[in-house]
Amino acid sequence: MIRFDALALAAAMAGASAGVALAGDAPPEIKVPEVSVPEVSVKDAKGWYVRGDVGYAVNASRNNTTFRAYDPAGGDYSSSRFDSTRFGGDFSGGLGVGYQFNDLFRADVTGDFFSGDFDGRISSNSPCASGAAGTGCSTKAHSSFRAGSLMVNGYVDLGTLAGFTPYVGAGLGATRVSWSSVNAMGSCVDGASGCGGVASISARYPGDSDWRMTYALMAGVAYEVAPNIKVDLGYRFSHVAGGDMFGESVASAGGTVGRDGALSRHEIRIGLRITTW
Repeated sequence: MIRFDALALAAAMAGASAGVALAGDAPPEIKVPEVSVPEVSVKDAKGWYVRGDVGYAVNASRNNTTFRAYDPAGGDYSSSRFDSTRFGGDFSGGLGVGYQFNDLFRADVTGDFFSGDFDGRISSNSPCASGAAGTGCSTKAHSSFRAGSLMVNGYVDLGTLAGFTPYVGAGLGATRVSWSSVNAMGSCVDGASGCGGVASISARYPGDSDWRMTYALMAGVAYEVAPNIKVDLGYRFSHVAGGDMFGESVASAGGTVGRDGALSRHEIRIGLRITTW
């Protein structure tokens, strides 16, 4: 009995010693590494800047390109629309000066130049001037234009991350579109009667020039490549209202006048901004 008590006491002491040892061997503290998050900020800015841009219109849409021609039978002018039109893709360039009001808002005045060409086609069941009754007429027209815009633009800079500053903007202004002469070529088309070798006819109509209201929407990103120098890559949608395209006086018998539809230009532009702060 005494031996049993001694064994029990020894076991209890061993358990206590093991508990003390385990307590002394507590696991080391685990440290969670700090995660570094890039700072998003807008650089303090205020002052003047100048800019220069070049661009390319990847898509130009238009509508309602029409013309009015004198109808000797009715003694009046009839209005017709081109069956198909194509405005060629064109380059653009511009210069401007602006002012950064604070970290977020800036505005500039820009002058832009672009040019392009036009091809249109219209078909009629009526004969050409040299065609016989019962034939039709297919007319092709070709011209080119030059345009200069004066725009006032405002922008919101959305913050700078790793040197990149995205922005959105809008502009309002006017564009002067100047058309060169329109060359038209009419060819006889067989119908109830055959053309029988009828020669094609040609005509030239003097181009017109006028000012049109214009608005633009922009979005892009700028990157500071050096102190005071930023590269600007952006997209711009601009809408130029329709206007006079070509024509002779409507008051003169036989006169023909044309009007182009509104020009919607989708441009990719790249440029430089040089700041003074």
